[in-house]
Parts: sequence; C-alpha cells; structure tokens
Amino acid sequence: MAVKTMTPTRTTTDIRPFRIEVPEEDLRDLRRRIAATRWPERQTVDDQSQGVPLETSQAMARYWEKEYDWRGVEARLNDLPNFVTEIDGLDIHFIHVRSRHEGALPLVVTHGWPGSVIEQLKIIGPLTDPTSYGGSASDAFHLVIPSMPGYGFSGKPDKPGWDPEHIARAWTELMRRLGYHRFVAQGGDWGALITDMLGVQAPPELAGIHTNMPCVVPPEIDALMQRGITGVNNPLAELPAGLSAEERAACERLDFFWKHSAYALIMTTRPQTLAALADSPVGLATFMLDHDAASLELICAAFAGRPGGLSRDDILDNVSLYWLTNTGVSSARLYAQNKLSFFAAKGVRVPAAVSQFPDEILLAPRSWAERAYPNLIHYHKLDRGGHFAAWEQPQLFAEEMRTAFRSLR
Repeated sequence: MAVKTMTPTRTTTDIRPFRIEVPEEDLRDLRRRIAATRWPERQTVDDQSQGVPLETSQAMARYWEKEYDWRGVEARLNDLPNFVTEIDGLDIHFIHVRSRHEGALPLVVTHGWPGSVIEQLKIIGPLTDPTSYGGSASDAFHLVIPSMPGYGFSGKPDKPGWDPEHIARAWTELMRRLGYHRFVAQGGDWGALITDMLGVQAPPELAGIHTNMPCVVPPEIDALMQRGITGVNNPLAELPAGLSAEERAACERLDFFWKHSAYALIMTTRPQTLAALADSPVGLATFMLDHDAASLELICAAFAGRPGGLSRDDILDNVSLYWLTNTGVSSARLYAQNKLSFFAAKGVRVPAAVSQFPDEILLAPRSWAERAYPNLIHYHKLDRGGHFAAWEQPQLFAEEMRTAFRSLR
C-alpha cells in the first residue's frame, strides 16, 4: 500500500525516506464496502446517549462514498518529509520538518487514539515557520511527529512489550538518531502518557514536556474514580472531604468519562475480538467517532452541515488512514499493553507545562497540576477547544507551545 524508498545497503539504524501511495483498487474497495453497509435501526432516543446517531453515521457514509477524496490528504502528507527507521526491531514512521530559523527548538509531538499524524498537520506550519503565522523567529521548532507502533505507517508489533514506557524510550532513541542533543516533548491522549513517561525517564537530552491531557489525579482519588466504570458504584459519594469546588468538578467530569468509556474497556481486555474493524469501514468509523461526548458533538455537527473545529474531510482523512493501513485492531492493542492509569500523576520531575482546553476529558485543577508536576513552568486555561486540541484549534495550540517552552530555550 505504501512505497518505501530504501538505500541499497541498510543497517537497522538507517533513516529511510518514505512515500505514501494507495492503490486505486483499495479506494474502489473502500467505496464498495461503504455502499454495501447493512444498517441497524435508528436509536430509540433523540440524543447521543446511545452512541453515534444513525443519521450521523449515514451522512458520513454518503459523503465518504460519493464525495470524499483521499488523494488530497495523501498529497499533503507526501509534501512533507516522511521517514521510517527501525527501533527495537520495529519500523517507526515519522514526519520530520526542520525550521528555517536558526536556533529552533526540537520538539517531538505524539498523537493518541483514535488519532494519528493527521491530527498534527495543521500545526506544522505555525510551529516550524512562526513568522508566517504572526509569531517570532525565536519561537521556532524543529518538529518530529511519529506514528505510534501499530498506528498509521509504523510497524505492527507481533509480540507484547510496546507499552507507553517502551514507546517513550523509542522516542528518545529517535531524537538521538536525528542528532538532537536537546529536545522537548508534547502529547495528548496516549501521547500524554508517553510524554509523561519521557518526563519520568528524564533522559539527559529532555529539557521539558507539555501536555494537553495532564496526568494529575491523586492516586487515591484516581483509584476511587475508576470504580465507577461499570456504573454500579457511585464514587462521587465517597470523595474525601476538603476538596475544592474545582477539584470536585474535575472528579465529576472524570466520573462521566469512566461511565462512557466502554470502548477503552473492550480494547483493554479483548482487542482481537474487534475483527469487524478490519472488515467494515463504517463499523471502524463509528467506533472511532464515539471517543468522548464533546468530540462526538463536534463531529455530529460537522456532518449535519455545521462545521466547527473539525470538517468532514478532517474526520475522514483520519478514519481513512486507519482503514487503508488496517490498523483498527493493531492500534487497539496498545490499550491491552498499558499497565498505567490514564489520569493519575506519574512522578514527572522535569519542567512541565499544561494547557487546559475546556472540553477535555479531565479538567485538571491547578492544585493537582502543581503536585503532579513539581517543576510546573506553565499552566493556562483556554476558552475553547477539546480533546483533539492541535487538530481543532491549531492556532491556539501553536501559541501555547510557543509560550510554554519559551523559558526553556
């Protein structure tokens, strides 16, 4: 599906140019499968409480089959410097854009699920060429955007072991291999865990981290909140006394998420059972769209003709990448590999920055952020944006990166 350009003689540390070329037959097959979808009946409610509404799924499918053009995003990707290198026996794909500005700070940005490098395409220009986007040359970054193992154009692990700690170590090796002796790291969703683990591992080259999904929940509260996953327990009734209004609101937001996170539980316990994600593009898409309530609302609006931070093409660029690389199941296995809590504080000691977007899964109080990140160099609450911050609000996100890391230059 993708053509790799390799040197005639190769070692495992080689960095090889990479080009994406999807055969036309794969795109025809995608459209045929969408047209052949067998639909369920409509949901019995008039909201999103039962999952992705049928009308959203069908509007998405019509556009995907009849109007969507993969070649547009394929060309955008191929206009960027794409590479592959082997780390610990696995091919790792990454985009590497160096700034033209002298003194640019190297930055590795990690996506999450159901994300990909597609999430970061809008921030490449503002971060690497800030003077063209209202910024200063002194705020420029050299940008490295890897695809996580099992995601996108990276290799698919065929044995256990590629957990967030392993990926973090691989990112350090990648940055060293690129010749960066000092760098910073950023992430959201899985990228937040991986970036936090970089902060825990604290390689000597790492100057600091930034997260837009901060892992800050005190361990005792985190354990309590996870008891609400099944919906049987009410952890809010057992919260310790003395929490501030902001801390209690964070617990309420987290309780809502855990009660609506069945997708994560399935991938954590039975990823191989999700074989349908490799067989049905509409099945894959609806599973991916139902990540969190605020993002689903944004997506429903886009397919109803009310685009906000994400357009129909944005959404289908990402879903199509998963379909064309057949990574619905391989990406899910990361949930089974992980042994860390998503939201609990990890013990980061390096300089850390937090950007709190209002529609994120967890609203992280500053009090928790200061405990989780003792060397907190930036904490900012924004007025718009959600879980896929770089994708939804690229200008705000770029401004946060410039501000957050300015003191580390």
